[in-house]
Amino acid sequence: MSETAASAAPGADAPRTPDSAAKSSKDTRKGLFARIALFWRQVVSELKKVVRPTRSELVTYTSVVLVFVAVVMAFVTVVDIGIGKLTLWMFG
Repeated sequence: MSETAASAAPGADAPRTPDSAAKSSKDTRKGLFARIALFWRQVVSELKKVVRPTRSELVTYTSVVLVFVAVVMAFVTVVDIGIGKLTLWMFG
């Protein structure tokens, strides 16, 4: 990095030592119960953002999943029968 880029970088005036970085993070660290309470507040906040599907959307999504599962089952069945017949023909 050039000297001008280094001087323009934020925090370039005072280089941090490992001791000062550890001290500042320890000073701002909250207690165990405060961190747990913060976690639960964030969980509740995120759950409030969840948009539930309408009944018609739910029916559409369910039917798409069921059709997809049926197609995959049919494909696996055809492949299984084909491999079984091939094995029977080769070794039977």
